[in-house]
Amino acid sequence: MTNGTQRASVKPGLEVDIVLKQDQRTGKLTRGIVKDLLTNSPNHPHGIKVRLTDGQVGRVKHIYT
Repeated sequence: MTNGTQRASVKPGLEVDIVLKQDQRTGKLTRGIVKDLLTNSPNHPHGIKVRLTDGQVGRVKHIYT
């Protein structure tokens, strides 16, 4: 399990835990499969922003390999 701050390690089809915008205060994680990467920079301190296959958008906290 790796963290999601590096864009190179986040790819469509991976299973990840993300924090949704409304869950940033609580840190509640949502698990899903990456559909699209929304962050263009090579890294982001709060996690790469992604869209899951179910349409939810958030920042990657954990990547399952």
